[in-house]
Amino acid sequence: MIKKLSLTLFLLTVISAGGFSQEIPMLQEMTDSVSQKKPCSVLSELKPVNRATLLGVGKGFLTDTYLSPLEYDGLTFSLLHERLKGTSFFNEKLLLQHQFQIQIASTDNPTKTGSSYYGNLYYELNGFYPLVETNRFRWYGGAGWNAELGGIYNERNSNNPGSLKVSTNLNLATMALFDWRMFTFRWQLSTPIAGLFFSPEYGQSYYEMFTLGNDDGTAIFGSLHNQRAIRNYFTVDFPVGNVTIRTGYLGNYYYTDVNHIVTKILSHQFMIGFAVESLNVGGKRLKQNRWLHSVYYNEP
Repeated sequence: MIKKLSLTLFLLTVISAGGFSQEIPMLQEMTDSVSQKKPCSVLSELKPVNRATLLGVGKGFLTDTYLSPLEYDGLTFSLLHERLKGTSFFNEKLLLQHQFQIQIASTDNPTKTGSSYYGNLYYELNGFYPLVETNRFRWYGGAGWNAELGGIYNERNSNNPGSLKVSTNLNLATMALFDWRMFTFRWQLSTPIAGLFFSPEYGQSYYEMFTLGNDDGTAIFGSLHNQRAIRNYFTVDFPVGNVTIRTGYLGNYYYTDVNHIVTKILSHQFMIGFAVESLNVGGKRLKQNRWLHSVYYNEP
């Protein structure tokens, strides 16, 4: 038993040493390239990921004629997380973006006698391909998919106090990046072209739909004739010490008109947060590195 155990440990040691001996040249190459600011074959194969988490605050407007014919307005808050990374597709030119947003709003009617509350989860996935690339300016065209789950609650309604908001769509999107001195400006626009969304008939209760099963016609095909939306996102990144600040504006507009029910959700928000690139590089070092090719920032 002891001989077998000793033989096993010996073989594992030999295998580990062999594997480690193969890793040493790779680690040495990475160390030398970073210290000398030279390209590295190992690092060049990495796909950098630009991540950012932002908080938003602003003004929100809610109209849902299933609940009330009045427009409600008030404060809205958001938490947004986004990731942009390079891929190996289309000669490594395709960028893949994920965005996840949590949004809430508390609004009042024009006479301040009633309130509506809004909550929403939003996820969007886009692919971007460069159409124009210069030293300072890059313009991308793209497409993707999004999904939303949320609702509006109106405290003045007793029979039907809530309105469920569920949708999924295919999107068209575009993004532009411009570098000027220490700043990186980004403008991004996306809009749905076709999808599905939920809507009851006017006056139809959720008890009928989800308890009695009378839910025919509640899954609606959405396109420009009955659903219009636009997501307008502008940001500017700049280093402060060893961190990168991302701040900007996020505007969301969502409109549906179906089953004699009109829904309009509009918000304007100021956004601020932090952005980091992969390999824990941030701030001025992110702008000045020569061994990691950023998917977001152009080298000066």
